[in-house]
Amino acid sequence: MKFPHRGLYAITQPDHKSIGQVLQDVEAALKGGATAIQYRDKNPLNAEQLAGQLLKICHAYQAPLLINDSVELALAIGADGVHLGRDDGDIAEARRQLGSNAIIGVSCYNDVEKAQSAVIAGADYVAFGRFFTSGSKPLAAPADIATLQRAKQLLNVPIVAIGGILPENGGQLLAAGADLLAVIGGIFDYEPETAARAYQALFNSFQAESSHV
Repeated sequence: MKFPHRGLYAITQPDHKSIGQVLQDVEAALKGGATAIQYRDKNPLNAEQLAGQLLKICHAYQAPLLINDSVELALAIGADGVHLGRDDGDIAEARRQLGSNAIIGVSCYNDVEKAQSAVIAGADYVAFGRFFTSGSKPLAAPADIATLQRAKQLLNVPIVAIGGILPENGGQLLAAGADLLAVIGGIFDYEPETAARAYQALFNSFQAESSHV
């Protein structure tokens, strides 16, 4: 399973939800057009069971499932890859454990040089953010639109933007160079399929505008 070159990257919101509710929400997001899913769970109760079921749903929709923070969990369930934050270990070690076909993404915050180093080390995509006020990451340092513009000029891997992104504000990030928009609350604080379709419409309108430039 390959990481998509563009589209909505939905990140799970499992707090205070049953496994069944999380699965239902994620499937709704996939129906609405999400192109990749990241399992992020800061207070997991039964991570292996939930992640394993998420993987089946994602593959039914030809979407990859990545695991946030945990190479071990990705390995245990055969996930498509892992997303590494600041303190989540080494790209080369993750690659050694997960294999050459695994997708490895890296959080680069507001640091293009970090992103360049990550790509050299083997990252398949890089993520920047937060770009807007975020309920999921309220203390995260802000990132600049100019960072996306510079990254687009220098990097040849998909660029992900994250942090408080809504259909109303995501267009400026796409215009600056983001290929994918990573979203938690903008999908799962609402009816997920309907919300995902709103982002899909944003991508479609941006693509239409770009083709006329």
